[in-house]
Amino acid sequence: MDDVSVVGPDDGETIQLGTTRMRILEDGSTTGHRLGIGEITIAPHTDGPPQHRHAQHDEGFYVVSGTARFTVGDTAYDAPAGTLVMVPPGAPHTFANPTDETTVMLNTFTPDLYVRYFRDLRDMIAEGRPLTPAAQIQAMSRYATEPATDFA
Repeated sequence: MDDVSVVGPDDGETIQLGTTRMRILEDGSTTGHRLGIGEITIAPHTDGPPQHRHAQHDEGFYVVSGTARFTVGDTAYDAPAGTLVMVPPGAPHTFANPTDETTVMLNTFTPDLYVRYFRDLRDMIAEGRPLTPAAQIQAMSRYATEPATDFA
């Protein structure tokens, strides 16, 4: 019999990154590393990571509540609750919460490669290192991700 993963509303691995919280719901261990899933909670008026491109994984964002602003190259999209944004490998992107309300998104990684990036950021904070854009870019580089410098 295959193992089934059930992650309750108070379960999962929680990683606090400043005013943003990532709750890892599936780290790939149940899916043969084909899929990772996280829940991102973003405080009001919070910027996301530097705009970047993934070379080896698709990334999905489903806005559960609030509104997220996605920037793809030079274009910004406001995505209210109920919106799905799929980012294929190579597409420049970032996200933020420019609103007065908390935003919650379900975040998918196919394959699960990028889950470890969030753990790296957690470890950096635990070691007392500041979570600067340069530090985020360095951590991204370990997971086939690079800054989209043409849109920085």
